[in-house]
Amino acid sequence: MAEHLAQNRAAKRIVLAKVGLDGHDRGVKVVARALRDAGFHVIYAGLWQTPEAVVRAVADEDADWVGLSILSGAHMTLVPRVLRLLKETGLANVGVLVGGIIPEDEVPKLLELGVARVFGPGTSMPEIVEFLKQNSGARHD
Repeated sequence: MAEHLAQNRAAKRIVLAKVGLDGHDRGVKVVARALRDAGFHVIYAGLWQTPEAVVRAVADEDADWVGLSILSGAHMTLVPRVLRLLKETGLANVGVLVGGIIPEDEVPKLLELGVARVFGPGTSMPEIVEFLKQNSGARHD
């Protein structure tokens, strides 16, 4: 049992959440399953999460990463708030990923704010898995 727990914690932990009023979750569920199948410990926080609730889940779950799925167009409001809350709560070491419908000209802005990577529609699951396996640290600290 202890070996299983130690092995389970060795897996990177990632909280996935739908932030804001976006109710479309098929994509994030596909990503959750692909990450789980690749050996990650995935915690899906669900729909309609506030930035505060997401950061609380990250802290409660001792997550290494948080993936925010946003299709509503509110990414330039919600993502900076999550980044700020992570810093304020001493979680600047947690990496932040964004997925969803993000206009190309706004991707560099999110990266400058400290998002580690933005994954748009059509991104392959192996690409997401490989990125997470190759990267372990946050950029926003």
